[in-house]
Amino acid sequence: MPSTPPDGDPAPATGELPASALSGLGERPFGFYVHVPFCVTRCGYCDFNTYTAAELGPGASHRDYADTVVEEIRLARRVLGTAELPVETVFFGGGTPTLLPPEDLARILGAIGSEFGLRPGAEVTTEANPESVDPSSLDKLRQGGFNRVSFGMQSVRKHVLQVLDRGHTPGRAAAAVREARAAGFEHVNLDLIYSTPGESDDDWRASLDAAIEAGPDHVSAYSLIVEDGTRLAARIRRGELPMPDDDVAADRYLIADELLSQAGFRWYEVSNWATSDAARCRHNLLYWTGGDWWAAGPGAHSHVGGTRWWNVKHPAAYARRLAGGASPAHAREVLDTGDRDAERLMLELRLASGYPLAEVAPAARPVVASALARGLLEPGPFRSGLMVLTLQGRLLADALIRDLLV
Repeated sequence: MPSTPPDGDPAPATGELPASALSGLGERPFGFYVHVPFCVTRCGYCDFNTYTAAELGPGASHRDYADTVVEEIRLARRVLGTAELPVETVFFGGGTPTLLPPEDLARILGAIGSEFGLRPGAEVTTEANPESVDPSSLDKLRQGGFNRVSFGMQSVRKHVLQVLDRGHTPGRAAAAVREARAAGFEHVNLDLIYSTPGESDDDWRASLDAAIEAGPDHVSAYSLIVEDGTRLAARIRRGELPMPDDDVAADRYLIADELLSQAGFRWYEVSNWATSDAARCRHNLLYWTGGDWWAAGPGAHSHVGGTRWWNVKHPAAYARRLAGGASPAHAREVLDTGDRDAERLMLELRLASGYPLAEVAPAARPVVASALARGLLEPGPFRSGLMVLTLQGRLLADALIRDLLV
């Protein structure tokens, strides 16, 4: 089951935000995230806030979910007041959003448009399990206003998918990409996971080759993380599977960058590659560059003007709050200047656009000099006042960020 929510200050039942959050509202990019917490089965590595039918219990259902989310969207409009906030990006994540009928997803999107307006050319993404869509549903999603889809491919090797407890067949993700293209989706992402126990270099190369051959314009590749409380963690603890090795993960990352680069993809964030600037995930870039977003759904985390809050986690509790006219927010925190500066460094240094040298604290300048000498930063951008990670720097990004924040 998902972990307990983080601690924080109590959130008002009205959802009211502090004046500091509303200051400058509309001057920063604004997006919407919609969490759909339903899955057919729980993947062995997943600790996201998702629920199978057996876990859901009374008080929540697929059937009523769209109506409940629409109520939160209306609450968002009341809380944020009359500021002009045309939505630049919308992202439906989960869980498996496409377990809901396309008409329900389109209705939720329509409510966002009615309450806030969508900026012309807004990016509208849904995640999808390859087995949860078909040509008809993809066509309905496209007609309903979605223009980007992200498929969880993970691997093309059957034994790797079995370790991950993924339900789709090895070739289904590639077929789903073709169906999405036929439905008119211009932008398609494939998610991959590497360093799964039992995966070889050849397995990983085969997955990358298959992903590239499928024809997406965006690929996300993540090293497997073993989260406490998951089935995968329990299997490793019992000795059934080995713990993923950091050195193996680094080698797999190098393979990914090599093959994707050869195929015309360029990294723009440590774990993300795109064939063009237009193919980059604008919603994630909004997160990474300090924009504002309202996140609707159980357990969803929002951020507006330096205030972050998160909703109650269980869908039944979420539905009860909104049915009673209250905010579903569980708790919140107001970030101080130091917190915001640290988050900016953590996120922007992972981007190919880099982080300004002028923003580095004087105490961290020796760390910067050492990183340049060790080949972790690109010399050209450095001379222009930017810290941009080299390939080796990307492998050590987390450690470098920790050193810079000391």
